[in-house]
Amino acid sequence: MDDDAISTHYGISGILNSILEGLKSSGKDLNSLKPEDLAPIDEFHTRGKESTLEITQLAELQAHHNVLDVGCGLGGSARYIADEFGCSVIGIDLTDEYIDVANKLTELVNLNDKVSFKQGSALNLPFSSDQFDVVWTEHAQMNISDKDKFYSEISRVLKPKGRIVFHDVFAGSTANPHYPTPWAEHESISSLCTQDQAKASITKSHLKIEKWIDKSKQSLEFFKNMAKKTDQPGSPPLGFHLLMGKTAKTKFENQTLNLEENRVSIVQGTASKI
Repeated sequence: MDDDAISTHYGISGILNSILEGLKSSGKDLNSLKPEDLAPIDEFHTRGKESTLEITQLAELQAHHNVLDVGCGLGGSARYIADEFGCSVIGIDLTDEYIDVANKLTELVNLNDKVSFKQGSALNLPFSSDQFDVVWTEHAQMNISDKDKFYSEISRVLKPKGRIVFHDVFAGSTANPHYPTPWAEHESISSLCTQDQAKASITKSHLKIEKWIDKSKQSLEFFKNMAKKTDQPGSPPLGFHLLMGKTAKTKFENQTLNLEENRVSIVQGTASKI
């Protein structure tokens, strides 16, 4: 998989300025921002805040936990974890612009004492072994072809009995997805595996699966609603459209079809390091 192609897909020049202008248009004072002010763009994953709350329950987070967010994007989940639970969080992402924006937004909401971000690859995590209590990852592995390496790196940096908590897109049971999708403009940068293949890679990486919860049905309703919203005139100052580019409507419509036709599935789960 070409790292540059993936970064190009996710990177949209001028994201920070668009977000700051959106905040000002919403009546927010940039000198006194709170984490919740960033909610419209911080929940950049399937089902937004609803799924975030579900995943935090699975993670069983405690204030003393050191957390790594693999594929952190703009850092919304990392900031939420730090603000809500008091954890120390490091986020890593392949896209340089995401890291720059994540650090700036974190500084604006005064969480940079708890949260930091760095650019890097999930296949070569720049951290020592046995470092983190929890690894959190959402919608990252579907762009990574080497699943064994992805999960083995996560296992390596987890402390013994540490936990991975994930929210991911997997292949469905029928045919290839319709593209573009939120994670890929075209099939060449998509690396979906089946749920069974993911389970095999996780287990192979000395991780014991604890929970595996299919959220495809709930996710379908989310994408239906997102597609409807894009049909409405005008756009809110902040929202997914700032990150999805000109093909946002098509991506939402295609993902709706993909879920309706069982071309993809969406799962939340946890596994612990043996």
